[in-house]
Amino acid sequence: MAAPQQATTQVIFWTPSRALTRLGAPGGVERTVAMATATGLFRCAPDRHSADVTTAKAAGVTARGVSAWRFVLGFGVVSLLADVVYEGARAVTGPFLASLGAGAALVGLITGLGEAMAFAGRLATGPLADRTRAYWPLTLAGYTLTVVAVPLLGFTAALWLAATLVIAERAGKAIRSPAKDVLLSHATAVTGRGRGFAVHEALDQIGAVLGPLAIAGILLLSGGDYRPAFWALALPGVVVLVLLLRLRARVPDPSRYEMGPASATRAGSTRSAPGMPRAFWGYLAFTVLTTLGFATFGVLAFHLATREIVSAAAIPVIYAAAMGVDAVAAVITGWLYDRVRWRSLMVVPVISAGIPVLAFSATPGLAIVGVLLWGAVLGVQESTMRAAVADLVPPARRGTAYGVFAAGLGTATLIGSTLIGALYAYSIHLTVLVVAGVQVAALLLFVALNTRMLPVGKRC
Repeated sequence: MAAPQQATTQVIFWTPSRALTRLGAPGGVERTVAMATATGLFRCAPDRHSADVTTAKAAGVTARGVSAWRFVLGFGVVSLLADVVYEGARAVTGPFLASLGAGAALVGLITGLGEAMAFAGRLATGPLADRTRAYWPLTLAGYTLTVVAVPLLGFTAALWLAATLVIAERAGKAIRSPAKDVLLSHATAVTGRGRGFAVHEALDQIGAVLGPLAIAGILLLSGGDYRPAFWALALPGVVVLVLLLRLRARVPDPSRYEMGPASATRAGSTRSAPGMPRAFWGYLAFTVLTTLGFATFGVLAFHLATREIVSAAAIPVIYAAAMGVDAVAAVITGWLYDRVRWRSLMVVPVISAGIPVLAFSATPGLAIVGVLLWGAVLGVQESTMRAAVADLVPPARRGTAYGVFAAGLGTATLIGSTLIGALYAYSIHLTVLVVAGVQVAALLLFVALNTRMLPVGKRC
């Protein structure tokens, strides 16, 4: 008589570098839980069928012959070229609108509405992505809107139409960003959350540097005519769409990188998915608090220009250098995150506290160092801090999580930059003290979260 079959437990947990599945055996689950406790969050679920049992790492290394790293790099190239398009356009949006008759207040209103759309719109598109699982269609729609709207600016002479296209370009970012981050998060389960998002951000920033430089060169050759500059951006836009369609055809379901085919099918609905974890809300609170004490480049550039710390021509060069530091910082902190996890994010409030001390200095060298440190923090915000969201939230809720996270970050940026700008106008010394106080509070909150709400694991 055959011995009764012992029930097994399928343990699935997400770490910064991989998603693993282990089968219960004498001591097997305990060893797996110990690994999870040492490396990352996990969840436990009963094994459903032996045919579904497969290691996520083994199932997720490739999808239709495309490795996870190739997928990340492919998306990185897409972001690089898309940044050439919209960062190139954004570099001259203000002067272009002014050439059509807009005043300073109207330029501020149009660009402000665009940025509000880019962030607040994700509160709708994130849940929409999770509900419909239309991650690829939303990603394609968002990129298409952006790369079509920008070249069309070269065909308009009407201010109202130009304003509509500027806002439409930002709406494209709101449509695609949560869905794109979810697709990317699946592949980074294999490459490492930190490293995967870091490499993507580094490529993204290369485009952010090349775009404005390309536009500057075209304007120089065209004698200041904006039309050929916008038209030229159609070429990288076409390549973006071609690469996206090819990537989608090769990897129609990137969730298989993380969970394997059977698990990906079971995870397809949000109806039975749990709500957002408490740890996510705590992490969002930390992100919002530290961002409230983080100045925008506009405020830093205002100081450099009005106090004549450097020449006006040097400011774009300094900004480009900060974007280079952004890319390097993203790679370094991404690598650290995959090894020490949450502790790597402690650098955000620590460095942010020192930025006003240096950036608002009257000494050119110190001010430039402050701007470069600003670029380093920005790199962490746009890569490693995004990667952490994927480790806190299960796949079925990640679109919503990324939408909420971006909205919180955008709102905090708006309030923080306004606050720091107002404080700067009153007293630089007071600005330094207030920012330091905010960052100390953020650091204390982070320590509390790291010991209470961001546990690395729990027993099944």
